[in-house]
Amino acid sequence: MPRTLDDERRRRFEVAVLPHLDAAYNLARWLTREDSDAEDVVQTACLRALRFFDGFHGGNARAWLLTIVRNTFYSSLSHHREEELTTPFDEEVHTAERAGGDPEAETLRHADALLLRQAIAALPLAFREVMVLREVEGMAYKEIAAIAGIPIGTVMSRLARARQQLQTWLIAHGAGGRR
Repeated sequence: MPRTLDDERRRRFEVAVLPHLDAAYNLARWLTREDSDAEDVVQTACLRALRFFDGFHGGNARAWLLTIVRNTFYSSLSHHREEELTTPFDEEVHTAERAGGDPEAETLRHADALLLRQAIAALPLAFREVMVLREVEGMAYKEIAAIAGIPIGTVMSRLARARQQLQTWLIAHGAGGRR
């Protein structure tokens, strides 16, 4: 049975987009700070990506999808939740339990990971966004600039300021005095 144009389009979409859903969710999760909100952002972004897939002419599908996720988040934020820019970090929501290994080492690793997650979550949104794209997703400065719609120099500046704020926050919250 011959493939229809819609079948072929869907297949190309799935090949281009589906491998990057984890990165999309990860970015959305860090931006929204809520699992359910991140799921909503990714779902909406995927629907938008599918709707405008004919405008994607190859290239970096991951960066293309993350741009849509970012824009979907900001669109949602401006329409529904201005307060998200100042919502405090919720330790219970952001703590992921891990099992196994040496209990003492695991406790220290968990404390370090929790402290780092809290420090990143405490960053202003613009800094948190570039930090997650660079350090968590491993995106190049040029890709981050394209995703965020800012010059590369601004990416570098925000990263430097984010790292400085992370260091200050971690020292102030006990990471510097441990071990």
